[in-house]
Amino acid sequence: MSGFSPAFQRLGAALAAVVLQQQETLAEFLPREDWSADLTARTYSSGGVTVQVSLLGSYAARERTWLWGWANPQFGDDHPAVEPTLAIRGLGARLGIPEFTTPEVDLSWYEGPAGHGGELIAMAAGGVLGGGGYIGAGYDGGSAYLHVDDPQAPPAAWDPVPVPRLLMNAVSLFPHEPRLTLARLLSRHRVAYREGDGVTEIRLPGGGTARAHFDSLGRCNDFDFDALGSAHGGALGVGR
Repeated sequence: MSGFSPAFQRLGAALAAVVLQQQETLAEFLPREDWSADLTARTYSSGGVTVQVSLLGSYAARERTWLWGWANPQFGDDHPAVEPTLAIRGLGARLGIPEFTTPEVDLSWYEGPAGHGGELIAMAAGGVLGGGGYIGAGYDGGSAYLHVDDPQAPPAAWDPVPVPRLLMNAVSLFPHEPRLTLARLLSRHRVAYREGDGVTEIRLPGGGTARAHFDSLGRCNDFDFDALGSAHGGALGVGR
């Protein structure tokens, strides 16, 4: 495989902003200090906080490959840390997403803005599962990616102010369908919106509106708020 499949790109575009927002929420909750993990017990501890996790997979830096937990001979389908993630493989089979069904994914071709292509697979996989976010736990030679499925990890709350930044960052990673990226973030928070010719109008909870403007290529080139309050009013450009 050279390049991500269209099905994976679309799914990533749909989930990217939602996942990035949840990652910011997780970072505020879970200290990134000296850590330990017990995958048999499905626990990850850092800075005095322990959360329940499952194993998504791992990225090998030298080989530049992603290996799913279910394909790792140390774990497999029946391992307690892997079993909760098998829905990802099932979704991949139903939607024709080879990145979710191929045991070891070659990412040697990836030259994008993320640190490596495995980060994007972890993002998409974590978005499919929902929950509290994902953790990249480094080891000698790569990183293991753990999904936080613990109810004590708080869900991201709605805040209109960072939406332009989240959209810009998400689109830098999954650039194919920015309007879908925004729509999925709004839907996640049950925020009403209306899509028109080149604009998505957002009805903000508590009053006011915001508008995301898209060019002829579908790229978001401006984002403005109306009646959001003097502290947040005005336009926030997200041109590319």
